[in-house]
Amino acid sequence: MPANIPAVVFVGGGPRTAGVLERLAANRPELFSGPLEIHVVEPHVPGSGRIWRYDQHPGLLLNSMAADITMFTDASVACDGPAGEGPNLAEWAAGVLDGSITDVPDFPRSLREQLRSLTGATFPTRQLQSQYLEWFFRRAARSLGRNVTVHRTTAVAVTPAAGSPAHALRSSAGYLVELANGRTLRADVVVTALGHTDSRPDAASAAWAGFAARHGGYHAAPSYTTDVDYSPIAPGQDVIVAGMGLAFVDLLVLLMEGRGGRFVETDDGGLRYHPSGREPRLWAGSRRGVPYHSKISATLRGEAPEPLRFFTVAAVDALLARHGELDFHRDLWPLIAKEAGYGYYRELLTGSPARAAMGWDEFAARYSELEWYSPAREELVAAAVPDAALHLDLERLDRPFSGRRFANHQEVQDAVVGYIEHDLALRDSPDHPETLALFLALLQVYMEVGRVVPPERLNARSQQTVHGWWHGFFSFVDSGPPPHRLRQMLALHRAGLLHFLGPDLEVAADESTGLFHAGSPHSGTLVAAKALIEARLPSPTVTRSRNPLLESLHKTGFCAEQQLLTADGIHSTGKLLISAGHQLVNAEGVPQPGLLGVGPGTSGWGAGAFARPGTNAAPFRENDALARSILAVARGVAAESSATLSTGPAAVGKN
Repeated sequence: MPANIPAVVFVGGGPRTAGVLERLAANRPELFSGPLEIHVVEPHVPGSGRIWRYDQHPGLLLNSMAADITMFTDASVACDGPAGEGPNLAEWAAGVLDGSITDVPDFPRSLREQLRSLTGATFPTRQLQSQYLEWFFRRAARSLGRNVTVHRTTAVAVTPAAGSPAHALRSSAGYLVELANGRTLRADVVVTALGHTDSRPDAASAAWAGFAARHGGYHAAPSYTTDVDYSPIAPGQDVIVAGMGLAFVDLLVLLMEGRGGRFVETDDGGLRYHPSGREPRLWAGSRRGVPYHSKISATLRGEAPEPLRFFTVAAVDALLARHGELDFHRDLWPLIAKEAGYGYYRELLTGSPARAAMGWDEFAARYSELEWYSPAREELVAAAVPDAALHLDLERLDRPFSGRRFANHQEVQDAVVGYIEHDLALRDSPDHPETLALFLALLQVYMEVGRVVPPERLNARSQQTVHGWWHGFFSFVDSGPPPHRLRQMLALHRAGLLHFLGPDLEVAADESTGLFHAGSPHSGTLVAAKALIEARLPSPTVTRSRNPLLESLHKTGFCAEQQLLTADGIHSTGKLLISAGHQLVNAEGVPQPGLLGVGPGTSGWGAGAFARPGTNAAPFRENDALARSILAVARGVAAESSATLSTGPAAVGKN
């Protein structure tokens, strides 16, 4: 391959890379139609990658319904490139069955059965999702002609190609990407799209691991749940679980049904768990003390959602003019909360008018003029919605047990069970579509934060809050499990296999007994066990990453962690620092031309890889911008080197 052909190397071949490939194909007619060489380095199957690979327990599900999953940059996405319409997961499954969707493997019987039973409201298995993602990757690669080469290996290092014959002809130095199989790829652009990667434990996790090893116990550090070996956990063993989010839900699948137990419907419509006898006994707690909220089965009955009215560029610009620098809780949260309330009460008043004592037009006009933290707003809501149980309390939503003391362990059990049952009554029922309106309003805001708020104009504490508390709150409310998972949780509790420890979980290690101790300071009850599982994904960290490429980039100074200056000193988010143009920033604070980063491990905001259709999804906007940047570099490289052809190979080293 002549050296004047621009070369792009993607490190990581999961759904994020697939999305960028689709955008490259969509934007090429406008920006660069010349030859382009693309390499994708991915040890797993491209498209699904590690996280969404087929080789997972068949009981693991997505927490989105099939109709709410798409990889396509539809017309709702505000980007410079053209829209690329295509089927969501439910439509794709129907197309596979009727033969209109081709280029799919001969699915095993279990997947065929899933295809036949799938509806738009089904929560699909991750195995089925893997096939949709892999099909999308093949489709995107095919749309780029014969330009895409997949390397089923791992990238281990990136070095400058300075001194190569083509170096003087390029505006960027170019790079050499070293692979674990011995090959080296030449690249004008390198894109790190690594998704969630493993990391060495932090100090606390490392101390717990050492404690467990010294005393013959068990400890599982934060990790992708399906990759952890739980076989040392014995039947009937007490296990402390720190975390009650989605990783906790997956853990229940693997340790309960995964060990032979089964759920059965009872005559009264309830659910009972029949244990196999191989299950451990779990004691679970977290900061909030309750699991993530259920996904919602209701449909909107009132007026359709509107564009954001309060959390807008104009409103943020006005705050910047007043303060110069933004504080999340002082400036942004009141706008976000007001936006959430507007969507919530619009559905309540227009979709369930029997619950209202005021017309929507009057309420909306008065509400729009009031601040979120205002007695007048509270008075307006009380006048419009007589039932106080329907009033939106976002602070209570975030900390449901705030200020509460529990007399004993049983009171904790009753409180958590009651909370889950109430959550299901609200969200898995057709009678409360206002919960869906709240979901959609928060989703709109979440997708807009990166566009509306200039990150450099946030104070350091607020940058930390956006990536920390705000992301966590959104996930708690909007990114919870299917409702039947919460019913299963209650059945496991009734079976005596799951106990709740309450909010503000505290864990300690007792050297004198060799046991972990855990409990909530709000109840005074404790449990002791030889096993501790930290049920969460590892936080992103460049300095402790186990990914060989990130280790190399950090060691050589090619990349740096995002650092925030807070009141108590410099705080590292652990994320790969990237510029506004997605360039990796080196240890000296200089963006690196042609070295780009995208995904959850970076300081960018376009989290996620697939999205709900019709939502102007942030990752799709980011994919389009990144693809256009790549094509701009490719156009420049082709123009600079058009006068010289090199006979050097595109890949050197071992085959």
